[in-house]
Amino acid sequence: MSKNPARPVQTLVLAGARATGDPLCEAEGVASKAVIDIAGKPMLSRVLRALEASDAKGIVWVLGLEGEMLKTASDGFDCRSIIAEGRGPASSLLQALKGPVDTPLLVTTCDHALLTPEMINSFLSQSIASGADLTVGLAERAVISAAYPETKRTYLRLGGAELSGCNLFYLASPVALNVLEFWQSAEQDRKKPWRIAWRFGPLTALRILLSRAGPGAVFAMLSKRLDARISPITLPFAEAAIDVDKPGDLLLVREILSARSM
Repeated sequence: MSKNPARPVQTLVLAGARATGDPLCEAEGVASKAVIDIAGKPMLSRVLRALEASDAKGIVWVLGLEGEMLKTASDGFDCRSIIAEGRGPASSLLQALKGPVDTPLLVTTCDHALLTPEMINSFLSQSIASGADLTVGLAERAVISAAYPETKRTYLRLGGAELSGCNLFYLASPVALNVLEFWQSAEQDRKKPWRIAWRFGPLTALRILLSRAGPGAVFAMLSKRLDARISPITLPFAEAAIDVDKPGDLLLVREILSARSM
């Protein structure tokens, strides 16, 4: 694996099913939400279309789908299947990086139906410019609420800011595996940031949770503890933070795309 940003950026799209079942799939009558129809196209194909038109010109891997399911969900776009061998996204990603998947690597999800080439290019250019081993895409509550006040997202309070994840990650080098190994152990607490912070010990946890110095300062503390440089990338696109995780999300995404086509 290489840290050289001049190499084509590969992409890994997470498309594995939940072990406990997915109410959204049950409601739509499908085996995978990657094939859910959104404005006449399978959801995964919308992600692949955005990637094809972006600056991420490397191989596109789809983690968790294969055979006819992948053929249907991809709708003719070029991608390669890789089997999810872990118990969650972080462990599956770690296994993939020990196999054919290489860095630099962009990671996103099959339910990022509103993803655009502009979002991808903005995230990649900022990520590469940061020089970080791993970057995380985020959007501010104010940006999201101004555009879609009705949407309900999960917000993290980091350094005095309220931020929502955008399901965009960039792994520049093998050093990023240090972060993935930690995330693998903390994955069950992903919606409870105080529990994740507590894994660093009480003093560091309090500094992370009470910091008002901005997200960059919080990520600097995390970088020091995980021995990898991690940087937040704040995106100006409200839609970057809207994934299709619940029936309400699906309704909103369909409305947004319908309005765009008018």
